[in-house]
Amino acid sequence: MAKMGRPKSDNAKKKSVNVRVEDALYERIRSYAAQHQMSMTEVVLLGLNKILSDPE
Repeated sequence: MAKMGRPKSDNAKKKSVNVRVEDALYERIRSYAAQHQMSMTEVVLLGLNKILSDPE
């Protein structure tokens, strides 16, 4: 019998980061996510990757 459940990812996300944001920023993230058909997590990860990939 085949295993049930989600297949293993090659790049599993094992760490979690919790951030508190003000209402206005939360709404901006939520709005951007809805307009671009993304999850809020995808928007935050995109922003973090952009900031961290730019040379200082």
